[in-house]
Amino acid sequence: MLYQTAPTAEDILGLAEACIARLPGHMQAAAGAVRIIVEDYAEDEILDEMKIDDALELSGLYSGVPLIHESVTHPSMQTPLVYLYRLPILFEWAARGDVTLDELVSHVTIHEYGHHFGWSDEEMHRLLDSMD
Repeated sequence: MLYQTAPTAEDILGLAEACIARLPGHMQAAAGAVRIIVEDYAEDEILDEMKIDDALELSGLYSGVPLIHESVTHPSMQTPLVYLYRLPILFEWAARGDVTLDELVSHVTIHEYGHHFGWSDEEMHRLLDSMD
């Protein structure tokens, strides 16, 4: 897709939701419990907590209890959230020049959902490769 102006938060959200829609069916129910929030940058408190000086260094964040740590007797009361940070994603996309925005948003989205599912980096890469 060609953009005449910088992609909006809604554009990024749409790409992330399309990525989740491409997940295998058996993953979609668990993925549906996660809420995606698109913001321009991470809040200062988050950057401070993570010891990140430059807000452009954080393109996504998972907040919640990974499914591998949930239990039937002690379910988490916190809604799992995936934050996608629009400006860091756009800056990386422009700087790289070797990926589409859809590919980059998919990569960040799967990485953050991977934290929810408890996947290893290798499992995340295999999933991304299978979705192409």
